[in-house]
Amino acid sequence: MRIGEQATLLFYTRPAAMTSAGRHASALGTLPHDIPGLAAAAQGLLIHEHMAHGYGVTLSETDRASVHIRPVEQLLARIVARDSRPLHVPRAPAARLPGNCRHFTVLMTAALRARGIPARARCGFGGYFGTGMFEDHWVCEYWHAAQRRWILVDAQIDGQQRDWFNIGFDVTDVPRDRFLTAGRAWARCRSGADDPARFGLSLINEAGDWWIAANLMRDAAALCNTELLPWDCWGAMPGPDRPVSDDLALLFDRLAALTQTPDAAFTELRQLCQDERLRVPSTVRNAARGRDEAL
Repeated sequence: MRIGEQATLLFYTRPAAMTSAGRHASALGTLPHDIPGLAAAAQGLLIHEHMAHGYGVTLSETDRASVHIRPVEQLLARIVARDSRPLHVPRAPAARLPGNCRHFTVLMTAALRARGIPARARCGFGGYFGTGMFEDHWVCEYWHAAQRRWILVDAQIDGQQRDWFNIGFDVTDVPRDRFLTAGRAWARCRSGADDPARFGLSLINEAGDWWIAANLMRDAAALCNTELLPWDCWGAMPGPDRPVSDDLALLFDRLAALTQTPDAAFTELRQLCQDERLRVPSTVRNAARGRDEAL
């Protein structure tokens, strides 16, 4: 193993601010050690806020407040407060903690890191939800030492969702053309190979280059071990009424290239993310709540 590669893998093995289990670290020890088992465990602890109805669950606004939790330690605190049984014991759907794809992803990432397996969250777009679009989505990426490759795992997709979305591939090894990291989506659209209108969130009828650029910044932050919420905004992040300027487009071109090869560009990516336009500040804008929040 090359020295640089060893340092990169170590970086993605150590728990960070959002992926540290903290005082609940020992609880992660009860989880399975295999990848499908870990994904299934996450599915038994969390329920997607926008899919709860499919499991016969109606969420109140109070229930949904947990979707704004960022650190895994706080997620685990809420989970065990609701049900003190070991984490490998699946909860009934109504007893699961509401979250979204990002929460499944960071919990999976934390569990893998707790086992000494390099893992990281990736923000981008899934093309397997039956809408004809690449939907805003997060998945976990872990290092398979024997195969010497990074593998994408969608910890959100259980058997029920596989049926809903008619998914025929292995969700513990998601094909790279079914989930596109935000950097790849940006590069495809900039080259004319794809249409930005295909990338966004059909649930709220929003899409475009600004959405791809925003996810690009979130993906870069996650590659620097700061996994934010899907609606956290900061710096140069564009919005629906804030077009991507030519200068910003060039910045995003560079960022997209680095996030597509994050190991080879490990040092350069971290340096670029210190640019004042990209650097994650101590306070971000929670767009869903319409307020600034400290990290």
